[in-house]
Parts: sequence; C-alpha cells; structure tokens
Amino acid sequence: MKYLAILFSLFIVALIILADRNAIPPFVRALYDFPNGDKLGHFILFGLLSLILTLTFLRALPNRDPKRVALSVSLILALAIAAEEYSQQYFSTRTFDMVDLTASYLGLVIGALLAWKFRK
Repeated sequence: MKYLAILFSLFIVALIILADRNAIPPFVRALYDFPNGDKLGHFILFGLLSLILTLTFLRALPNRDPKRVALSVSLILALAIAAEEYSQQYFSTRTFDMVDLTASYLGLVIGALLAWKFRK
C-alpha cells in the first residue's frame, strides 16, 4: 500500500507541475473538457489521494489512535491542497478558485471517511 501511496502522490505532484507549466497532455486535458470537469477532477484526484494516504498511515501505525491518524493525515493534506491552490495566483496560466478548493476538500473528506470505513 505504501508504494501505491508514493506513486499516486508523485502522480499528483507531476500533474501540478505540468499544469503550472501549461503542459498537460491533450489526452489528459480532454478528460476535463466539459462544464465543471476540473471540479470533478479535483474531487476525484484528492479523494483518491486522501483514501490511499489515510489507509496507508492507518495500516502503518496500528498502535496509534485511528481517529487521530486519520485526522492528522487529513489536516496535512488540507494544508498542502490549500497551499497549491493559493500558489496558482502566481502562475499566468492558472487561477485561484474557491470552488476548486472546495471540491478538493470534499474529495479529501470523502476519501478519509472511506479509508476509515475500510481500515481493516
């Protein structure tokens, strides 16, 4: 599970870098080419990231309070997501959007709740 968490995290970082450079491949861009497609993308990508990372840490730290582990992972992800969204205002090809941030946070919460449900 930890390798999946590492690979998916690197995938997200790569997507962010490509988006910051306005270099997302056309086939990936086509996935978001419908009304509010980017919001759905934020929800799915950050929901999956939250699910995978929360499950990974819950399994890696079995002697810790699971609620605290899940909350810690979620809070760290929430800060990272906010920083990434906020940083978009410094790139000419990106725009800060509260609706994107909200979609990301909704994905994070749903992913964490699913991880909590399937933790065993």
